[in-house]
Amino acid sequence: MGAHSVFLILFGVAAIAIVVHGQGQAGFISIDCGSPPNINYVDTDTGISYTWDAPYINSGVNANVSKEYGYPANPVLPFPLADVRSFPQGNRNCYTLTPSDGKGNLYLIRASFMYGNYDGQKALPEFDLYVNVNFWSTVTFRNASENVIKEILTFAETDTVYVCLVNKGKGTPFISALELRPTNSSIYGTEFGRNVSLVLYRRYDTGYLNGTGRYQNDVYDRIWSPYSQPSWNTTMTTGYIDIFQSGYKPPDEVIKTAAYPRSNDEPLELSWTSDDPNARFYAYLYFAELESLKRDESRKIKIFWNGSPVSGPFNPSPEYSMTLSNSRAFTGKDHWISVQKASDSTLPPILNAIEIFTAQSLDESPTTAEEVYAMESIRSTYSVQKAWTGDPCAPRLFPWEGVGCIYNDSDDHHIKSLNLSSSGLQGPIALAFGNLSYLESLDLSNNNLRGFVPNFLADLKQLKYLNLKGNNFVGFIPKALRKESKSGGLALSVDEQNICHSRSCRDGNSIVVPIVVSTLLILLIAALVIICVIRRERKIVDLGAYSGPLLPSGKRRFTYSEVSSITNNFDKVIGKGGFGIVYLGSLEDGTEIAVKMINDSSFGKNKGSSSSSSSSSSKVSKEFQVEAELLLTVHHRNLASFVGYCDDGRRMALIYEYMANGNLQDYLSSEAAEDLSWEKRLHIAIDSAQGLEYLHHGCRPPIVHRDVKTANILLNDNLESKIADFGLSKVFPEDDLSHVVTAVMGTPGYVDPEYYNTFKLNEKSDVYSFGIVLLEIITGRRSIMKTDDGDKMNVVHYVEPFLEIGDIDGVVDARLQGDFSSNSAWKFVEIAMSCVKDRGIHRPTMNQIVSDLKQCLAAELAREPQSLHEKKEKNTKTAPVRKYSVSDYISSTGSVSLTFGDYNTYGPTAR
Repeated sequence: MGAHSVFLILFGVAAIAIVVHGQGQAGFISIDCGSPPNINYVDTDTGISYTWDAPYINSGVNANVSKEYGYPANPVLPFPLADVRSFPQGNRNCYTLTPSDGKGNLYLIRASFMYGNYDGQKALPEFDLYVNVNFWSTVTFRNASENVIKEILTFAETDTVYVCLVNKGKGTPFISALELRPTNSSIYGTEFGRNVSLVLYRRYDTGYLNGTGRYQNDVYDRIWSPYSQPSWNTTMTTGYIDIFQSGYKPPDEVIKTAAYPRSNDEPLELSWTSDDPNARFYAYLYFAELESLKRDESRKIKIFWNGSPVSGPFNPSPEYSMTLSNSRAFTGKDHWISVQKASDSTLPPILNAIEIFTAQSLDESPTTAEEVYAMESIRSTYSVQKAWTGDPCAPRLFPWEGVGCIYNDSDDHHIKSLNLSSSGLQGPIALAFGNLSYLESLDLSNNNLRGFVPNFLADLKQLKYLNLKGNNFVGFIPKALRKESKSGGLALSVDEQNICHSRSCRDGNSIVVPIVVSTLLILLIAALVIICVIRRERKIVDLGAYSGPLLPSGKRRFTYSEVSSITNNFDKVIGKGGFGIVYLGSLEDGTEIAVKMINDSSFGKNKGSSSSSSSSSSKVSKEFQVEAELLLTVHHRNLASFVGYCDDGRRMALIYEYMANGNLQDYLSSEAAEDLSWEKRLHIAIDSAQGLEYLHHGCRPPIVHRDVKTANILLNDNLESKIADFGLSKVFPEDDLSHVVTAVMGTPGYVDPEYYNTFKLNEKSDVYSFGIVLLEIITGRRSIMKTDDGDKMNVVHYVEPFLEIGDIDGVVDARLQGDFSSNSAWKFVEIAMSCVKDRGIHRPTMNQIVSDLKQCLAAELAREPQSLHEKKEKNTKTAPVRKYSVSDYISSTGSVSLTFGDYNTYGPTAR
């Protein structure tokens, strides 16, 4: 092509698989912003399945466009434009999208806006759009009925993509629809690197003037605007054109029509003027020969930009489509593209379609990932009611409310101040605060925080201001904080009225730092409790050095007579197990509770003499008290709330909130499971994962459950799941629900083989057990099941043969009747199988599991609901078996919808 051959002919290899709107839509996220709750529908114009937007954002106000712009005045108005979500509060509000393909992939994101005088103000707003931390576009309107569409092609650097609306003080931001489409990662200027996004400027179908612009066989769901000029003619074909040799895959309606000049020697020309002289443009031109050429006919084309040749002559193919693009940006204010015939061509040039984009550099840095996760954990732990979405620090003019940042031009940003005063925080100070290592100022005043002031706050080396006033702490300010305060390095504010009365609470003339402690005895007991917890974490179970009762601070310790009273003399049994019997009870305020009476026979078995038995029982009683005290400090919405305990001699009980739908194991085995949809199962899995994530990463020291199983996952009346019995497997080593091999505890079918063989316990042991739980959720089968010949089989080995032949329907519970997203199910199985890898080092963390499960939910929410007819049809047909290979899932074009990861490790030889 020579020195001027800047144009590159781009081809991609793609699997022959057409995704049709309303049929495939694999990986699509289609959101009708502002629609009523729980609305899911198929747009009759496009065949695309839309869902409501509440799962993606927690701020904003829903509204309908005014009658003069909506129905019935405008009967052809697209469904998504009939309502909006507006954001009168906060400078920045973000939608959180979790694409099913995850990070590292290219996505087309489209946002649609129609004002329609939804607010009755007749005032057209202007506001900005951002993707993650970088500017996308400014949204303006010419009139109230204009449908403004913004579109961008961008790589996802993480598993989460944020689309943010920013208030510029020129009217309230709003949005009508938001769509995300997975796109072939090998096309659209990927040679420029992932530090650039492409913002759509124009997309023209130059040969199909009667088209709708949006076609059901466009796998990327692009919108093509019909375009022509008076000096152009059009041509078309009904023959076959192969679109699969090009990763751009233009739909048939676009590639099978073309424009050509009326005069044989004239060019096809397009021109535009840029408002920004520094803008960089990239054009993608589509060509295919549509006519049957005679032997003495030829069509050769060359392309010019602003009069300069930028490509050598080429012949459009009659067999397949090709896409040409400039590898060097078109710059300047005025632009003119000319498609001309070559000198030895007998036929005029043709052009089937053209896309023009502007390059957007991704110059802004995000907040450090560790600090982002810490802030998200704080938000989740305390259910912070602020517009905390997107990146905490960026864009720079609009950080999160109460957040101050350190901005670096060449590095990630850091959080330097956090003001959560009067924010309704409850519970202990979360460990996540300790991960904000650049924090200089922390204001937690006027909340309902309680427990001890943690030592890890002293590890924040940059901390210069700490306000803890107006809370309900107990114990003492850590010595390191007192020392910093005395030296003047830390401005520490505490409640003067909470000074303890013991002189030991003071340090000479230093400021008063202790918080409510009454007697030296309580101090001693508190210290012993801490020592017990530390020793327990070191696998030291001997608590014989301690004697005397443990009194929960500010909590309830019940007597046996009180337990008898609240259970109506143990009237109603709601569960049984090796630990004892569970009774239904009711507190004074009418709150229903579950009372687990610990069976006396659980202690002293096979101990020999009665004195030995008595000693063992005494020891277990003390262990029980320490565990109960620990449970009283743990709070999370996905952990069963621990109300209190009874330790009245040999009669011991644990008192939890009552969960109306029992445990997950029984529920999956009941008739009620017939109505347990795939979406509900995903919610249960996410809830359970979040509970374990809190135990592993939100508690200090971390808590390892040790007996994760479906029987220990409880369901309330809304089928929200909560983890129960965490930590107690270490208290009751002879509980017959736990499988004991020397120091190894757990339930058969769930025990981590690495833990079993090495006796080394860590969080990854819980991850293994949770992987079994996930397989039970998707298969509807028990962890250990009987085969036809009477042998026992683990659910992992039940699943493996189906994975070898790529049969996801064989894995999924038949009671779902095929009504699930295949993408979601495959991803779910991938997560489960990664959890049950033989070595803990190769298993994911609970943080990663929660993130991946949310991707599964997003994929399920994005699919079109299946009709009853389709369910029946799927169940009556036997699909041909196909064996999938790694290349099926990891394609160089990214066009295959299934992304199954390291599939080969799931074969039977790997276990």
